[in-house]
Amino acid sequence: MNQSILTNILTPNPPPLIGVPTLATLAFGGSDLSDIADGLLARITENAFDANALMDSAIVLLLRGNPQQARAMQQLAISSQQLYHYPHPATPAKVRVLAIFGPGDLMANSPLEFLLENQPVALDLLYVTPELGLPEVLPAHDVLMVAVGESDQNQALLAQLARELTDWPRPVINHPNRISQLSRDGVYSQLSKLSGIVIPPTLRVSRETLEHCCAASASGTALATQLAAVAFPVIVRPVDSHAGEGLRKIETPAELAAYLTDSVEAEFFISNFVDYRSADGRFRKCRIMLIDGRAYVSHMAVSSRWMVHYLNADMLASAEHRNEEARFMESFASGFALRHRAALQAIHQQLGLEYVGIDCAETPDGQLLVFEVDSNMVVHNMDPAETFPYKKLWMPKLFSAFTEMLLRHATAG
Repeated sequence: MNQSILTNILTPNPPPLIGVPTLATLAFGGSDLSDIADGLLARITENAFDANALMDSAIVLLLRGNPQQARAMQQLAISSQQLYHYPHPATPAKVRVLAIFGPGDLMANSPLEFLLENQPVALDLLYVTPELGLPEVLPAHDVLMVAVGESDQNQALLAQLARELTDWPRPVINHPNRISQLSRDGVYSQLSKLSGIVIPPTLRVSRETLEHCCAASASGTALATQLAAVAFPVIVRPVDSHAGEGLRKIETPAELAAYLTDSVEAEFFISNFVDYRSADGRFRKCRIMLIDGRAYVSHMAVSSRWMVHYLNADMLASAEHRNEEARFMESFASGFALRHRAALQAIHQQLGLEYVGIDCAETPDGQLLVFEVDSNMVVHNMDPAETFPYKKLWMPKLFSAFTEMLLRHATAG
């Protein structure tokens, strides 16, 4: 472990919040975080209300694969203290941001800590729950950003925030009413009629409905007559699942019945499978961020598998794939973004969000294929420079664009 980082973390009187980027970068680089975990535990033992230590411990537990313990630790932190002052950059801050966070794992909120890496921004994180609304006293800020991501669990919180942020005296980035519409079926409903976009019909269905469809299909009734516009092969996933968890491509009613037998969830999203492989037989999927309507690339993955996630796409092992990603990022503004400019602008206007991410690809006939849209997609610059040197050039451009967006809205406000 980097000794200077460890020394700063374990320095007392009083230790500030360590935060997600430092801890995640250490974990991403192979550290087991044992020294930090022990130091945080010692602080909590000495002072059970050390909210910074409690919050950092929750992050460490998440990074070490202990989500239940992490949730409990995070709850203790939030009950002790709602507001967390993030370590400010060495350069003078040009804009003060108050970010509203909700409880949850590292994908529950917009990754502002990563987005503001080395940026001249003062960031305060305010954790809010349905039980703990906005406190009466808040820090001075130039803009407020709602970082809470869409999920079933967060719908009540987003509705609460929409009420509390009515007539807010400062500019609000990503209004909660807009975020609440980013469920998979909600995104399909909003984007399906836009030109230049392919988005497969996505329906939210109960276990009972799918079981009934399996039985009906076995007796000769096609699945498409039970779930309008959906036909085999289909993609099925549990509601609120991410990163491919529980995601399956299903070819037949018998496969669907077997999938349900192996699953415990009560509700699922089901959609048509779109074969988006390129002429060479490989699948390519990219993550782009719309910042005030302008597209910036976060990554592009190449894989022989249809279910493409950056971590399973052999990007680390394949120099060929990395070289292709480097070319894609270099030509993004004059290539992909230009080809789909009208479609991306239409998405921005429809969603009404200042900051939002899109996981997407291109169909064989050149249309924009949309898989998922979220305001809390993970965006970072943790990939090692020796393996991904091109990212050290392009990711800071995305981060700077995000900061410029904050400054624009702060000035307008």
